[in-house]
Amino acid sequence: MKPPLPLWSKVLLLASLNLLLLGLALALIVRAEFRMDPGSFLLAPAQSRIMATAQALALELDAAQPGTWDAIVEHYARTYGVAISLFDEDGSRVAGRDRPLPREVSDRIPRRQRQPPGPPRQDRPPERGRPPRPGQPQQTDRPPNPDRPPPKDDTGAEKRTGAPPLFLTATSNPAEYWAGVRIPVRRERDRDPHPGVLLLSSSSLLSSRLFFDVTPWVTIGAAVILVSIVCWLPFIRGLTRSISQMTRAAGQVSEGQFAIHVADRRRDELGQLGAAINRMAARLAGFVDGQKRFLSGIAHELCTPLATIQFGLGGLERRVGEADRDAVADIREEAEHMSGLVNELLSFSRAGMRALDIKLVPVNVAATVMRVLERETSQEVQVEVSVAEDLNVLATPEYLFRALANVVRNAIRYAGHAGPIQISARNGQEEISIIVADSGPGVPEHSLEEIFAPFYRVDASRDRETGGLGLGLAIVRDCVEACRGAVRCRNRRPSGLEVELQLPKAKL
Repeated sequence: MKPPLPLWSKVLLLASLNLLLLGLALALIVRAEFRMDPGSFLLAPAQSRIMATAQALALELDAAQPGTWDAIVEHYARTYGVAISLFDEDGSRVAGRDRPLPREVSDRIPRRQRQPPGPPRQDRPPERGRPPRPGQPQQTDRPPNPDRPPPKDDTGAEKRTGAPPLFLTATSNPAEYWAGVRIPVRRERDRDPHPGVLLLSSSSLLSSRLFFDVTPWVTIGAAVILVSIVCWLPFIRGLTRSISQMTRAAGQVSEGQFAIHVADRRRDELGQLGAAINRMAARLAGFVDGQKRFLSGIAHELCTPLATIQFGLGGLERRVGEADRDAVADIREEAEHMSGLVNELLSFSRAGMRALDIKLVPVNVAATVMRVLERETSQEVQVEVSVAEDLNVLATPEYLFRALANVVRNAIRYAGHAGPIQISARNGQEEISIIVADSGPGVPEHSLEEIFAPFYRVDASRDRETGGLGLGLAIVRDCVEACRGAVRCRNRRPSGLEVELQLPKAKL
């Protein structure tokens, strides 16, 4: 079953989260060390756009009549998706939208600071014939104009206020982003321009390109993701490919398929794990094959003395009298029972000895089911069959017959009296499932996987009423796995056991 979230996606998500956390940590360090606001960092690229727009608006207002300023400002506001207001140095609105300003914004607007009245200053004319000293401004005979704005420095900020030409801030009530730009304001009655403040506000950074242009940030994000993919993807794909191969190999080993090989060329822990899996599979194959050969050898060695005993009992029955014939009959029954167990051991060992040249051929499921029922069932047992006539699987006919016969025999022995035994087949895309279900007592949940182990019995007592050595389902599993299939069992509700044989579909 494919996992809902593959390992490579988890690693990519972890790498993305790592980059995000690094970015947040860097922002906190910058704010703590350099007293910079992350919001100002995001708005920093917008300063040039805001300054350029403010300068263009200032030039257009300077060339237009004051009566048309509201229309010009509103046109700029609609064009750039922001609210624009123009204030003079006294804090009075000159043009644009009339609305109350938050305190955080009004405090940032520079006010004209008038000097308190004092004694008149007497300017002494410079001495004739003496040039002014270096760094000393040349004095004129004309008296200074107090209403005239002082000279500006290279940045355009007023020297007497020390205010920057641009400020950026955010308010919480209302939640808006603000930008203020100092521009000159000249009215009809003014001969010289006065300093003013152009305020631009937006409720969202993304609603106006003046405040935040998402294009460069998307480009940077895409570049970061691309670089991360280029750096991480080969490593992640190699990692997940090795893990998937080892998972598949472990599943094959758990099903008894030991002829596997995992790539162990990696020079890391995964390479060591792959080499360990290869060694484990090879040793398990040796152990299992040795066990099968040992059982097969014992069974073959027992066949000869059992045949001699049965032959001798036949001659003994003809010689003994009526009083001793019952004892001889009991001995014959025990010998026959032992012969059956030896035959079962032989079947188990042969099913487990998978030759490399085993040939899988198309086998009709319905015909095999009919052959099994002819041999295993009787009139006292009710069997319901629901198998399509055109279903064919890839298997060895002898192995499929033996596996299906053992399952049906097991169902008749333990649940033949509890109701009808149902045999059905389900057609899948790549495989066909043959299902044998009964209505008996079922199997304890903890024994559902163990009942396929050799010599395992749910009932610990081993007599003729409860069965033999517990090799029936073990033979079923070995036969099905020899045909490249799988066998599973599960309890039914409210009662009963269901055994499913999954075999590859034959493509005719």
